[in-house]
Formats: sequence, structure tokens, C-alpha cells
Amino acid sequence: MVDLAVGVIIGAAFGAIVSSLVGDIIMPIIGAITGGLDFSNYFTPLSKSVTANNLADAKKQGAVLAWGNFLTLTLNFIIIAFVMFGAIRFVNRLKRKDEAAPPPKLTRQEELLTEIRDLLKSLDVRGLRPSDTAAGLK
Repeated sequence: MVDLAVGVIIGAAFGAIVSSLVGDIIMPIIGAITGGLDFSNYFTPLSKSVTANNLADAKKQGAVLAWGNFLTLTLNFIIIAFVMFGAIRFVNRLKRKDEAAPPPKLTRQEELLTEIRDLLKSLDVRGLRPSDTAAGLK
């Protein structure tokens, strides 16, 4: 339960960081490349009473389709998905390296026990009574 709570808290903090990354760094760069476009203020009025030039005022005047904000949130999602994909790939690579390590060399006692186990497995004891196997081993 505590692990889940920690995961949710870290996920929320990670979401805030990515939102800031997109809103404060990536979108301004995209805006500079495209000639100063600010996607968060892009909207399409759905009523003739909307005459404002920014999204906040337009929402007060009537119904608007805020597709610029949707574009920004979609970009947030894509960046979060890409970062999570990269993080999971990195963790999986680390796990594979750990799994690829050769097993430790057996001690002499472990080697003998392995040989005994293999010999016992190779005995054909089907159909024999316990007294037969005890007599056959003497």
C-alpha cells in the first residue's frame, strides 16, 4: 500500500516536471521556430458572440474549441510516454546484464552433491521394492 502511494506521489511530481518542460522549454522553442506562435492560445470560436483574441477572454464570452491547449497536452503525453519508455528500456538493460553474469563456481562439496544427485536420478528403481533397492546397493 505504501509503495503504491509513493508511486502515485512520484508520478504526480514527474507529471508536473514534464508539464513544466513542455510549457516552459519545448513550446517556446517551437513557437520561436514557427515565428512566435503560442499554441496554448489557439482556439476556434463556436459562437458568433466570441470576439476575443486570447483563450481566457474567449471562454468568458462563449463556447470555444481550445485545440491549442489540447495540442499542448497531447505533446505532454507524448513526451511522458517517450521518457517512460526510455526509463523502462534502461532498467530492462540493467536487468539483462545482471542475468547474463555467469553462475558462481561450485565448491568441491557442491560438485560431489551434484554428482550424487545425478547418479540417484539415473538409477532405474521402477518396479523394485524398498528391500530390493537396499539389497542392490550393498
